[in-house]
Amino acid sequence: MDSKVKNALHAGIEQYAKLAKVEATTFETELSAAFELDVNFLDKTTSFDAVFDSHPKFESLREVYFDLLMINFFSNDVKKLEEDYLESEEWGKIEEETIDRGTELLNLLLYIKDCHDEDLEPDLEDFLKEFLLVEDDEFQDEFEIYEDLIDNQQLAEASAKEICQTASQLKLVPEMEDLFVPFMVFFSDVEGTENSMKELAENSAEPAFETAVYALITTINK
Repeated sequence: MDSKVKNALHAGIEQYAKLAKVEATTFETELSAAFELDVNFLDKTTSFDAVFDSHPKFESLREVYFDLLMINFFSNDVKKLEEDYLESEEWGKIEEETIDRGTELLNLLLYIKDCHDEDLEPDLEDFLKEFLLVEDDEFQDEFEIYEDLIDNQQLAEASAKEICQTASQLKLVPEMEDLFVPFMVFFSDVEGTENSMKELAENSAEPAFETAVYALITTINK
């Protein structure tokens, strides 16, 4: 498993378990084992889902952790495959079979990976305009999904408390309903300081989930 992914996997589960008041040791051990399997991606997905099926208390994390599984594939597993594997017919079929899986978190994690490769600090405007190309006419689907982030970019300068308060007044699109707050808090504090985590936990409508996602994002950014 990629080392950054391993740390992020742990950080998110630890934070979720802490606020949801659930025991996570067995779940984390089994999920880590699924990530470590030396099998093709679809077989790994089957094992991944089996872990979540066995631990329903963590169900809300399933799809964001699927995004992390994808990042692990791109960062680690693909190195063991042919150089042009991501252009192959086999990978095309895998993409078709998993098209309904995961969340918009995958885009943010891919953006963070790019930032690390180019030695840049993550920035909301850069994410929207340069990575997602929301101003390009060819990418209007992305514009619609991320319109709430576009319209509220000033929140990248706000506290976690202010972000939570503003989010409660917005009618968010389904794709961003669960992710708007952790995305915005990340761009407000990419380091994941104790103060931001505390404010998020105290003001979030879904504290266990949103702090877990924020912990995952900030940890993979380190």
